[in-house]
Amino acid sequence: MDETFIGGKEHNKHSAKKLRAGRGTVGKTPVAGVKDRATNKVSAAVIPGTDRPTLHGFVLERTAEGAEVYTDELRAYRGLPNHKAVQHKVGQYVDEQAHTQGIESFWAMLKRGYHGTYHHMSVDHLDRYVTEFSGRHNSRNADTIDQMQRMARGMVGKRLRYDDLIAA
Repeated sequence: MDETFIGGKEHNKHSAKKLRAGRGTVGKTPVAGVKDRATNKVSAAVIPGTDRPTLHGFVLERTAEGAEVYTDELRAYRGLPNHKAVQHKVGQYVDEQAHTQGIESFWAMLKRGYHGTYHHMSVDHLDRYVTEFSGRHNSRNADTIDQMQRMARGMVGKRLRYDDLIAA
């Protein structure tokens, strides 16, 4: 389990769009994700914040009862059942089975898409981008033809009109 923030840097924004509220995560949208080590499947979603109730709810919705949960040292994760954390701030990235490298690899792929392909992901549609990258990650071991067939089957009976897309 881990979280990341998606959005542009404050110093790169036009003067009228700067929040002037600090650096780091200011003006960015939080995204949380879990990776199941048994299946290598990722489940990620835009979340309203990185507070304890939000992150605990996210984890508990996406993990089986009794599953071991590995995170970084963010205080909001404290109190999760079967939880073990690594302490990145002191240079600890692996502690026996505890590490977050699998989900961090997914964040790297998502952010490469952000910077390299899309250059901007609208907050209004960020959930769609995250879902797209999760789907890509979860089907990456399938043959190309299998990936295409799965995508085509998923499109049957669905229609996304431009007016509906921009109304969101």
